[in-house]
Amino acid sequence: MKVLEFHGEKDEDFLRLSFEGAFEPWAERQSELEPFFRALEAHADGWMPDVAEGRWRRKYARAAIWKALEEKHSGARTSFGLYRTKWPALDMSFGLWLPPEPPTLDVWLKAKPLSFFADAERCRHFVEMVRAWACRYPVSHALAHSGDDVALTGFPDFGRNKETWYRDGFDKVYEVGWLNVFGSRLVETVGRERMLSTPAWRLEELPNGCVLLVTWPTAADFASDEARLAQARAHSHLRPDLDFETVLRTLRERSAMLAPVEPRFHPDVAPLLSLVVEDTASYERQRTISGLNAWLPPEPEEWRPADAALPPDVDDPARALEHYGTLAEHLVALLHTKVSSVFDETPESLTDVDFYFWRENFPRSRLRENIEAYAVPAIGAYLGEVLVRNLGGRWIPRQKLEEAQVLVGSRVWFPFVRARRYMASRQALLDYSLTRLYRVAARHRS
Repeated sequence: MKVLEFHGEKDEDFLRLSFEGAFEPWAERQSELEPFFRALEAHADGWMPDVAEGRWRRKYARAAIWKALEEKHSGARTSFGLYRTKWPALDMSFGLWLPPEPPTLDVWLKAKPLSFFADAERCRHFVEMVRAWACRYPVSHALAHSGDDVALTGFPDFGRNKETWYRDGFDKVYEVGWLNVFGSRLVETVGRERMLSTPAWRLEELPNGCVLLVTWPTAADFASDEARLAQARAHSHLRPDLDFETVLRTLRERSAMLAPVEPRFHPDVAPLLSLVVEDTASYERQRTISGLNAWLPPEPEEWRPADAALPPDVDDPARALEHYGTLAEHLVALLHTKVSSVFDETPESLTDVDFYFWRENFPRSRLRENIEAYAVPAIGAYLGEVLVRNLGGRWIPRQKLEEAQVLVGSRVWFPFVRARRYMASRQALLDYSLTRLYRVAARHRS
């Protein structure tokens, strides 16, 4: 049974929920957990999991859930995953901490795209689900919010680093998200009267003393200025030691980081940069686009006028050409399982090769001596072969690889020199891309 791989799909913003509630560990397991799954099934509007995975994947059903809990029991913890086979994507983990650990029902949920939660009724159902859970399993804290916005805080737990989390737990309101449930301990720390006077779109004291707070009708609109104002008002009210204007300015800065930016890339490398952007984490993507819009690839310097070309100095030119072909085949052998287009020796395959090396951070992730001995000669030869095959180029062989040239029109190019510069660093893969050199060579062919 194939499920959507949450992190294998296009990286984009998602709704993120963390929920930690107490449960009765000595009660009959199924009856204790039945209310949780009833609420999930009643309110998962359009994103209901259809797969439960313990040791094996099974179609979602109560029997599959109980079986998964049995299969993944280990020491004081048991857990399993819930997923979907159709869009929208879901990555949900359900776990129980058992004695001697404090008995805790632990849920992490990620659903994408976040735009799926632009519908007010769907968001109302989501809130009702969390409310039902919090009423049945009293929480220390629960929060649902944009995954990208959480990432921009720099803290995986939305305002708290791990040291603070282990030391203090939820001792204060570090951040306010779209949906929040504050446990009774945190309510008393803040002050119940203050908590219950918080300006919010929805505010409710639950029967067990927890407080539910929702800042805005829809999760997907969290970055709008109106939603940020509501978020800042709630946060500064719950934390009177914080300045409202400072809180609002921080929130607006995060919204600006996530605001869409139109790509305006240099045309020679636009296909390559588009792949780079697509591979960038969604919360960093707009800043990446802005940076790449402002960046210009340097003009290639690995060339001479044709009348200044170095003459061939090898005894057997045919054998030298065969050697360049063999070196190029080494690159094909290295990349063919990851970059299928490498067989084609086309301009497009150069872009795919550029992107592969960038994604792998090849200059840093491989031994330098191996890069110099094997990668640089293979890359230089492959670039030269693409110039020959697609631009009518002609090798001018030399005994030293870095002096070997490819004549294209009125210029000769030094592909091995380009390859060595290219492999200097991850940034050099963009500055000295194979794609860029090819495009410039094509323009000067006539």
